[in-house]
Amino acid sequence: MAAFIKSIAVDFWATALEMSPYLLFGFFMAGLLSVLISPRLVERHLGGRGLWSVVKASLFGVPLPLCSCSVIPVTMSLRKHGASKASAISFLLSTPQTGVDSILVTYSLLGPVFAIFRPLAAFVTGIIGGALVNIFASSSPDAAGPETKCEDECCSTLHKTGRIVRMFRYGFVTLPRDIGRAMLLGLVVAAFISALVPDGYFAEKLGTGFLAMVVMMLLGIPIYVCATASVPVAAALILKGLTPGAVLVFLMTGPATNAASFVTIWKVLGGATAVTYLLTVAGCALLSGMLLDYIISGVAPAHATHHIWMLPLVIKYVSAIVLFSILGFAIISRRRTNDKT
Repeated sequence: MAAFIKSIAVDFWATALEMSPYLLFGFFMAGLLSVLISPRLVERHLGGRGLWSVVKASLFGVPLPLCSCSVIPVTMSLRKHGASKASAISFLLSTPQTGVDSILVTYSLLGPVFAIFRPLAAFVTGIIGGALVNIFASSSPDAAGPETKCEDECCSTLHKTGRIVRMFRYGFVTLPRDIGRAMLLGLVVAAFISALVPDGYFAEKLGTGFLAMVVMMLLGIPIYVCATASVPVAAALILKGLTPGAVLVFLMTGPATNAASFVTIWKVLGGATAVTYLLTVAGCALLSGMLLDYIISGVAPAHATHHIWMLPLVIKYVSAIVLFSILGFAIISRRRTNDKT
């Protein structure tokens, strides 16, 4: 039992060391983007019709840091301020799959090929989904549903504090408060998988082909998975035999779809749009998974799954301590806020 607990602790700490410097830099970049790219700016560019607004919506969504109230209210706000259905769905598809923080964590744990391919897949998925909605569902009326409004500070036009203060507050308080518990849970789950699951288990049970991708798709669609917090779990699954493509399917469907978001889209944008949205995620995830496995099969494993730039150990240790301090403060402050309300 003691050896098992030690194994979990070692895996937990080793993963945290690898991802901490990149996640801290991702928090900083997310805070910077939160003051440089406002919801009003996004709304102004997504109000047009046609394919170009869909492309811009997907491009905005890939790096954009959103408020802790999640992507749904922001998307509904875009729709309310004149964005087409196609642009709204494009934004809704690309945004939750990735972001500056998850891209950097993906690089740290899964390597450069995965880190480049993941946001590109999110971007293309957004364009395809928006284009399909333009063709099949743009003429259907919006369904009646409760209006959802983002009330976080980053969505407000009335800021009482300076941009630098807001940047650091969002990057190192609001965003960690949003993903802190999910991040710690992801690290724990990854450590348990490493300790409990034998090497090659998933390859033996599911194989390394299309079936494994379908299973991961069916697992990812109904549940909510945080784009950043799920990366340690993904890394552990690859070490236990899942192909990068199968893991990518999970990383695409998990953040982009869940039961709550699907019901909201159905109520607000209509059934045709919701079904188009779901089929786009499923189809693009499977195609992206197969393409990624094909690409990685032609790349030396060391270059495909590990980053080349090795940080000094002292930087990793300091970053891990700072990260856990930030996450601890964020979780405690969130609990106090919930207790007051």
